[in-house]
Amino acid sequence: MMRRSIAILLSGALLAACHTLSPRAYGPGFTETGLASWYGADFHHKRTANGERFDMNGLTAAHRSLPFDSYVRVTNVANGRSVVVRINDRGPFVGDRIIDLSAKAARQLGIKEDGVARVRIEVVRSSEAKI
Repeated sequence: MMRRSIAILLSGALLAACHTLSPRAYGPGFTETGLASWYGADFHHKRTANGERFDMNGLTAAHRSLPFDSYVRVTNVANGRSVVVRINDRGPFVGDRIIDLSAKAARQLGIKEDGVARVRIEVVRSSEAKI
């Protein structure tokens, strides 16, 4: 009886966790604000988490949990510039950062020189992407 109760509780916890991580939760309108950084030459042509080769001159980004091939509008809070990127990698793996951008995306946002900037990200429909 005790094992059955534990199994039911664990199953419920697992289902709750799956629901929390559901891609539906990350659909259009999902937003997040935090620090962005960028990566470039050291990773150019290396495999990304989704298997494709990283192109530092493409408009792509790494995010810890957004589904691959999600499109995200990234807006630099300081200057208002924005760009739409496609999620094709995992990261960033540095503390409080929420997204790692390709070098091209960082240039367009005006953060390449500083390396890090406060941004707002918003998941958008692929039809809104002009990549």
